[in-house]
Amino acid sequence: MQNPVPHIIRNNTFWVSPERCLLWEEENTLIVADLHLGKSGHFRKSGIGIPQSIYKADLQRLMAQLYLYKVDRLIIAGDLTHSTANKELDLFLKWRKDFSLLHIDLVKGNHDILADSWYEEAAIKVSTWKMKTGPFIFLHDLKAEKDLTEEERGLYRFTGHLHPAINVKGKGKQSLKFPCFYFTKEYCILPAFSRFTAGFKVNPEKNETVFAIVEDGIMQLP
Repeated sequence: MQNPVPHIIRNNTFWVSPERCLLWEEENTLIVADLHLGKSGHFRKSGIGIPQSIYKADLQRLMAQLYLYKVDRLIIAGDLTHSTANKELDLFLKWRKDFSLLHIDLVKGNHDILADSWYEEAAIKVSTWKMKTGPFIFLHDLKAEKDLTEEERGLYRFTGHLHPAINVKGKGKQSLKFPCFYFTKEYCILPAFSRFTAGFKVNPEKNETVFAIVEDGIMQLP
């Protein structure tokens, strides 16, 4: 697997990982979005045979990143969970006990609809729709920036929600679509951490940066 790639924002270093997360070096913090925990279980309840191995693989990837970087904090930019509670979320609560010293911040997304008591049991600090830390602010949906104060609009925004993807074109008019990190001068849209998600095509403009996630590597696009 390729090593993470550094990206500088407001004099802070963020390591872009092919495992769909950012390592914020100065704060020893891992940043993710759109884990959608419990999604495969939700589909199975509806009679759609999605294997639980998809969910377990996502949780194992998260665990591997936490062990690798030994961070103190995990920031989730929305959609930690997918819907109502199910057995997969019970598994998450057991997993959480193995990382009891890890501080977890969640900025709620549109899918985070569980009762407050569940987040309390999981020892997760919840922000309703925004969270400021240093020169940065975390939102789930970029559209929410219209409700920020004038001061907050001057902060760099980290968001999720869109599950960004980029089309890479080759000769012969063929193209492939890859999940990606999308950086502009004012905000970053994180890829969905869960691999069980669709992707929304982004169209970067001049001076914007995209890191495509290609198998186990990162490819920077102009």
